[in-house]
Amino acid sequence: MTSIVEIHDLVKRFAPTPEKPEGTLAVAGISMKVEEGEIFSFLGPNGAGKTTTISMMSGLLAPTSGDVSIGGFSITKQPLEVKRLIGVVPQEIALYPELSARRNIEFFGRLYGLEGKELSARCDEVLDFVGLRDRQKERIDTFSGGMKRRVNIAVGLMHRPKLVFMDEPTVGVDPQSRRNILDAVKLLNEQGMTVLYTTHYMEEAEELSNRVAIIDHGKIIGIGKQIELLQQIGEKDRLLIKLNPETTAQAAEVAQKVKGVDKVNIEDGKLEILSSAGRRTLPLIITELDDAGYPPLSIEIVEPNLETVFLHLTGRALRD
Repeated sequence: MTSIVEIHDLVKRFAPTPEKPEGTLAVAGISMKVEEGEIFSFLGPNGAGKTTTISMMSGLLAPTSGDVSIGGFSITKQPLEVKRLIGVVPQEIALYPELSARRNIEFFGRLYGLEGKELSARCDEVLDFVGLRDRQKERIDTFSGGMKRRVNIAVGLMHRPKLVFMDEPTVGVDPQSRRNILDAVKLLNEQGMTVLYTTHYMEEAEELSNRVAIIDHGKIIGIGKQIELLQQIGEKDRLLIKLNPETTAQAAEVAQKVKGVDKVNIEDGKLEILSSAGRRTLPLIITELDDAGYPPLSIEIVEPNLETVFLHLTGRALRD
């Protein structure tokens, strides 16, 4: 396959502040490729460096060092050529609230150089695509959060980009709008568009992605197809054990000593236990907890998923 994105040792360190005189290292030397025609997801918690990476790739931030090639053009040496190839759906709503949906889309379409019949036709197309043709004359400030995000998507598609960046597009939206957005991402990809998608929702990355890069503290700690990432941890199960909140920390120490337990994490008052033989190990864990005076209140066995991979790689849950 042909790479549409090639990232070479990308680094971003923000300027020193009184609180952090050494500056903040937001992206710590990322190198990777995105293949043409795939949905590629950056998966990681808030503050992991996902948005900073997207901002550098789209020309909103200058890298401290390193470079990105998009469609053969360098973001540092040929930024205008890069911007002609990409569409950006930012994490924050980037619309004029006092204008209608159509006026917003037309405004940004003109910035892309569209005009006349072509501008009108493209506006109709993207409004149909996001399902807002019947609401096109209404002001943005009357829209729900999900509808605003759909207009954001429409703006990013006006010039038919080869590659679209979608930065946490479902944050804060209702379930129906979220479903519409995820379906739109799939449809865009079916039509041949490459999508680079960032999220901290594990289930979105699992549903959408051809490949996933797991990001934490500005570094890629795992990358590949989902099956490849799961193979990194073997056939491990994730056990969720709810206990008396006052005894969870002590119970974690007991569970960590049980044979067959690989890692123990405390999350939302529960023990999260990673084990390569969860079903065989569970009775031993329960016995040890009971004997120590920490009887479980509820137990759940979760099959391996991307959150299990994150827990294995970092020692903490993706939601942290």
